[in-house]
Amino acid sequence: MLYQENICLMRSTIVGVLLFLSFQGFALDNSAIYGLQHQGKLYFYWGWNWDWYSHTDLHFSGDAYDFILYDVVAEDKPKKFSLGAYFNPAVATIPQYNFRIGYFIKDHYSISFGTDHMKYVVTPDQTTTITGNISNTGTDYDGTYENQPIDLTKDFLRFEHTDGLNYINVDVRRFDNLFAFGKVQVNLTEGIGGGILYPKTNATLLNFENNDEFHLAGYGFSGVVAANVTFFKNFFLQSEFKAGYINMPDIRTTPSAADSASQHFLFYQLNFVLGATIKLGKKNIE
Repeated sequence: MLYQENICLMRSTIVGVLLFLSFQGFALDNSAIYGLQHQGKLYFYWGWNWDWYSHTDLHFSGDAYDFILYDVVAEDKPKKFSLGAYFNPAVATIPQYNFRIGYFIKDHYSISFGTDHMKYVVTPDQTTTITGNISNTGTDYDGTYENQPIDLTKDFLRFEHTDGLNYINVDVRRFDNLFAFGKVQVNLTEGIGGGILYPKTNATLLNFENNDEFHLAGYGFSGVVAANVTFFKNFFLQSEFKAGYINMPDIRTTPSAADSASQHFLFYQLNFVLGATIKLGKKNIE
């Protein structure tokens, strides 16, 4: 059901990005016109993200329970904007952030590595559907369930990846100039990539002790399209739209290795980043 819908939507998103990439392959090469000579350059950026997630089925398993919650709703948790919260290096990793470093192997192509630090919070007190069993927990939730409604109250479940939903990934991107005026260039970049999910999950389930440790939980892949404005050839602002698929079959929920959760979902991400490029080796004559 939900899995098939998510896969179909993800395929449509990826196909769209790949078609966009193929059209870009036939785009006008403006490097001679605008002096676009990126090969051998290193770039890096830092910025922030705002995220949306598809509904997910959450499967919890352990010695005392084995159940699925269907079509669970979750949200991101962006920090309220202030100069101190977003630009103070001492607290730079608290907001939802993006960091990336890349290298241009050709004028139009780069390989990059980065971290998308998203935050994922299951909406509290929502009503969902449960199937499975819970036993010997000493709570009012012990029993067998078959597609029954249940409220996700705080005595039953609080579930979030808030430090965070860490998507550590590698991607390949194409870079094209659209037009330039003076010392300002307007560019387009797009790419595809994949990586691992290394979340710090804060889960409080029934009367079990919570686990709040980083853990390799799964994998993901994504596509991105971005508008880039470059100043004086070395500094840039960039706005990105990113979409991807996340599958986490091994989420730690309690200190016991017997207890775990699994989920998969789509994510959509709007990013705003600031960055710079650095020429490695001999300087090009531009």
